[in-house]
Amino acid sequence: MTTHKYNHTQNGTGSMPDKTVGFVGLGIMGKPMAKNVLAAGYPVVGHNRSDGPVEELAAAGAERAEHPQEVAERSDVVVTVLPDTDAIEEVLTGENGVIEGLSGGETVIDMSTISPTATERLSEQIRSAGAKMLDAPISGGEEGAIDGTLSIMVGGNEAALDAQRDLLAVMGSTITYCGDNGAGQVTKACNQIVVSTTMQGISEALVFAEKAGADLEAVVDAISGGAAGCWALDNRAPSMIRGDFDPGFFASYQYKDLRIATDAGEAYGAVMPATELAHEMYKSMEANGNGDLDNSGIITVIEDLANEQARIE
Repeated sequence: MTTHKYNHTQNGTGSMPDKTVGFVGLGIMGKPMAKNVLAAGYPVVGHNRSDGPVEELAAAGAERAEHPQEVAERSDVVVTVLPDTDAIEEVLTGENGVIEGLSGGETVIDMSTISPTATERLSEQIRSAGAKMLDAPISGGEEGAIDGTLSIMVGGNEAALDAQRDLLAVMGSTITYCGDNGAGQVTKACNQIVVSTTMQGISEALVFAEKAGADLEAVVDAISGGAAGCWALDNRAPSMIRGDFDPGFFASYQYKDLRIATDAGEAYGAVMPATELAHEMYKSMEANGNGDLDNSGIITVIEDLANEQARIE
């Protein structure tokens, strides 16, 4: 296979990265992830539907590709970071798609959050093209993507994962092998179930505290140090009570992820009452034009229902 090599620095192991990494999808998560890979010394080829992020990555030393097929033709590893199942299907299997550019021996790492059953099907198509696929969805939001501290949940062949641990370690601080293809996506669905229902619980608690006349900052401080303590309380509740919903993870993406979870729940016969409710709450955000807020903006739905804003001056 022909790869495009660059002059680059050593990686954290003291050895020179020996594989070219292609990125398809340079959005709120993909762009900082690609920048970290580039900074670690890997040659990077990038493609995105809009040109701006590609230009920014190229200014940092990467090279451009005109379409996903070209990314695959010029890379040893192709990383996809896209919004949904339809986008991944198109990028992998559509015209000028990744599969058309595979010559055999490559690894495709899908770090999107998509349907587990679609992942199983796509992995078979990639295997038929002579390549390997890992489904490796991520958690940690934009902050984790920028800092390289994402949690990465991996499904696929374990030997294929071992061969890419050096690369994944540039993007994440926790890499967990979950099982065969599709298992990474099942694990991510579990993550999103917990995240969404936790956000809803925090929102209800804060609006309740406001209704009861409690000091919101004191409430957040107190419960963060007890059994209720969690990442969302530490990293989102202080912003929520200040009305700051700049997205680290779009509510529209949370809604999409919950559709994946509830659809999978139907397929697997899982009982998910709290998840179904959270799904409807995020659907309300989307329907009211608030999908571009952070997923912690679910508090605005609770506030509308209660006719009360949980805010501090």
